[in-house]
Amino acid sequence: MRKPRKRSFEELVLENKRQILNDRDAMEKLEAKLEQKRLSKAE
Repeated sequence: MRKPRKRSFEELVLENKRQILNDRDAMEKLEAKLEQKRLSKAE
């Protein structure tokens, strides 16, 4: 039986990025957070 290969940090980040890009709800939450951040910095 083969030993499972450990993923590198970069591979995990890419996988998470793909999942988030495919999830509309998660994208909307991220966009709202970024907008809030920008607005608070502008003040």
